[in-house]
Amino acid sequence: MKPLQQFDAEALYLELARQIKAAIVNLDRVAIVGIYSGGAWLAERLVSDCQISNSVGYIDVSFYRDDYAQKGLHADVKPSQIPFPVDGATIILVDDILFTGRTTRAAINELFDYGRPAQILLATLVDRGGRELPYAADFVAQTLTLPTNLSLALTREVAADQTSHLVLSLVDLNDQDSQDGNDNSQPSVL
Repeated sequence: MKPLQQFDAEALYLELARQIKAAIVNLDRVAIVGIYSGGAWLAERLVSDCQISNSVGYIDVSFYRDDYAQKGLHADVKPSQIPFPVDGATIILVDDILFTGRTTRAAINELFDYGRPAQILLATLVDRGGRELPYAADFVAQTLTLPTNLSLALTREVAADQTSHLVLSLVDLNDQDSQDGNDNSQPSVL
């Protein structure tokens, strides 16, 4: 989809990382879990930039979504990987865009299948409003209010030297004619 506007996703990431670094100073057993795909990209960087000793965890909520019966299984299901003990840990659950809260609910349900954390803190690059469930992020880089026909797409672009950077685009979901043909960016759209 052709972007209507682009945001400085790298600046937003730095703000999110700053908030998390400040908050975890006095916390024990901190671990970061990213929700595929945009949240996973953010989580990978946060583990390194916030000097988290646990490896990054990944959650794919496909089987935990409450709309699974209506929408079916997403074609790109990835395995969830939690490489640390969840019991008693402080989990920072990372998603790229917080919208209805349904993905957050599904991720929390799946986390409890791995154990009982001491607490779960939610981090998101953008809170776009439109909540259907009572979830709020503890760490938010940007808050926007968008009409339902507009959405945000986070992409990770990898350069020839294997460095990557994030791009956040505003797209119109009704604009079916503006496919750009660039499949290398793997958008996470919400």
